[in-house]
Amino acid sequence: MDMVRMVVGDGFLIGSCSDRPMSAQRAIWEAHDIPYDFVIPKHMLADVKAKFEADRYFHVGDREDLDKKYALEAGFEFLWPDEAAAMPWFATKDSSDA
Repeated sequence: MDMVRMVVGDGFLIGSCSDRPMSAQRAIWEAHDIPYDFVIPKHMLADVKAKFEADRYFHVGDREDLDKKYALEAGFEFLWPDEAAAMPWFATKDSSDA
């Protein structure tokens, strides 16, 4: 969640696509007081791309079998959490920005 907090407000769309029910996804975002743009079932990731225009689409996942499959099928780039943390959008951030 710290990683997400670092980019909220920087023009990133924030959300989740999960096996969890959408109500549970919303509850997680709300429990961490993080505004979100979408919550959807994992298999509906393509709907996010259809609804939101962006320069690039990333899905950060922790299950290669399903997360990567759905991300690539929907035209997203797939990143592991450690790969996402190493992306340039975090390189200019420090703890005073979070």
